[in-house]
Amino acid sequence: MQFYRHLDPINALTFDLDDTLYDNHPVIVRAEQAMFDWLAQLLPKPTMISRDDWLRVKQQLAEVDSSLIHDVSEWRYEALKISLMQLGWRFKDAELAARQGLELVLVERNKVDVPAETHRVLALLSAKLPLVGITNGNVDPQQIGLAKYFSAIYQAGRDGLAKPEADLFERAIRHLGIPAQQILHVGDHLRTDVFGAKQQGLQACWFNDQQRSLTATNVTMLPDVEITHLAELLPLVGLANS
Repeated sequence: MQFYRHLDPINALTFDLDDTLYDNHPVIVRAEQAMFDWLAQLLPKPTMISRDDWLRVKQQLAEVDSSLIHDVSEWRYEALKISLMQLGWRFKDAELAARQGLELVLVERNKVDVPAETHRVLALLSAKLPLVGITNGNVDPQQIGLAKYFSAIYQAGRDGLAKPEADLFERAIRHLGIPAQQILHVGDHLRTDVFGAKQQGLQACWFNDQQRSLTATNVTMLPDVEITHLAELLPLVGLANS
């Protein structure tokens, strides 16, 4: 554990979900592969959508409508629909197929292996303090067994603009009903989590389990504290780390 500032008393915690409470990388890889496997069955080989095509359409859509980056499900749906329409599909058919493709991806996206240690730490923390989840992703916390630890979970798109914008942090602060400086936000991303939380007056804990270096990163705001294991949060709120 590394402290960069003195911590004020912590009376609540907010948590990023993806890559903080579980490793999200293999989940996204598997979900993307499932989508391309589905497309390979749906489309004739000469018209198959390549990964480069997919990324190009997503980028073009974001340039036309920047709001899509704040809702990853809607962004994927629109990219699928537009990709199919560019291949000559009729609008209604492309809509239907894009919805089917998104649903398939979401099934895979919610096959998350949450570590037993995450459950243990969240159970201990939630018995002592209110916890709120804040995510830019589209995981279903109920399906992956994490919803029970949180008094509320706010998701980009559905509940406001994605971190580091203020929306989700502000909703968490209003829900908790305590001053922002008494809330510790925990997340793996230096911009969306640390910078976003600090901008809204929360204390920020950088979850760094990948041995990343602050000096090798384009840091715009230092966290208050850095941890490498979730259990390090326990003594910060007066719980034994056992």
